[in-house]
Amino acid sequence: MVGMRFQKLVDGFNSCALSLRDSPRFGPAASRHLTIVSYTGRRSGKEFSTPVAYKRKGGTVAIVVQFPDAKKWWRNFAGQGGPLTLELDGRKQTGHAVARRDGRTRVKVTVSLD
Repeated sequence: MVGMRFQKLVDGFNSCALSLRDSPRFGPAASRHLTIVSYTGRRSGKEFSTPVAYKRKGGTVAIVVQFPDAKKWWRNFAGQGGPLTLELDGRKQTGHAVARRDGRTRVKVTVSLD
């Protein structure tokens, strides 16, 4: 039951983040900090997309996963990592992502852009 409530909260937040990012007034500013991660699930083979906050430095994008134990998307990039697509600067860019757990509570996904 708690998991379902948390998922509803996450879905609501994601919806608000997407609306903010797509708005004509706030979209340009929000896009500097929010992107859409698209990837293929390693087990399901299905396509998924989710909004995330990011920081970019040159050809590297860092995504810190908040509440990682309650989320599953980043696990697709554990170990050797895998391919994904990010919406950056108004266009889709591909890259290779690797997720690393830093201690018990923090997960960082590092993306090397193609």
